[in-house]
Amino acid sequence: MSSRPPIAIALDAPDLATATRWAAELEPFVMTLKVGLELFNAVGQQGVEQVHAAAPSCELFLDVKLHDIPHTVAGAARTLRPLKPDLLTVHALGGAAMVRAACDALPDTVITAVTVLTSMSAEDQSEVGIAGTPEDAVLRLAQVAVDAGARGLVCSPHEVAAVRQVVGPDVRLITPGVRPAGAAVGDQRRVATPAQALRDGADLLVIGRPITAAETPAEAAAQIAQEINAQVTA
Repeated sequence: MSSRPPIAIALDAPDLATATRWAAELEPFVMTLKVGLELFNAVGQQGVEQVHAAAPSCELFLDVKLHDIPHTVAGAARTLRPLKPDLLTVHALGGAAMVRAACDALPDTVITAVTVLTSMSAEDQSEVGIAGTPEDAVLRLAQVAVDAGARGLVCSPHEVAAVRQVVGPDVRLITPGVRPAGAAVGDQRRVATPAQALRDGADLLVIGRPITAAETPAEAAAQIAQEINAQVTA
């Protein structure tokens, strides 16, 4: 797995057949399978097991963004234990006690705190009452989450360099909003190319539609993997 480019493929599919096909086709080109709410809600735990079985050498990243009172988040995290996820997301906005509860419930999983969604602009953030710039908010939330035991963080490529300076080398930084040069931005606001995100300190790049919406997903993944490998070896 370590020889592959650090891509987490976002399996945002509405059905098991599509997700399983993508996983099998893309296994040679990605490090991680990211299962988000759309797929998880559609197929459940048994479906996730089947998707992972199609690409067993990949990590399993459950991106379900738990956010509730600490007791409820701990219970929800424990229900996911049979899947043995390598990574599991919670919202850092839930606070230190909530993040700590998830970490205690799944000690063998990298609890990964989502800071500010990459779909949010500064205006969106202000509208919901989060003070400061996106970078200010991301840095505050990152520090709270890491102090509570999170070993991973999700932040946009625009903040990843600043987050790395704050949390040091041992926290795994995961960046959505990664788009190859010339790709459509879609509903993401704070984006960067794979090469730029890696230069700035990202450990894992979440990429979805630039691969899965391509006419031939495996070819698109191979091209992005080549770009990333060139950056890593440069």
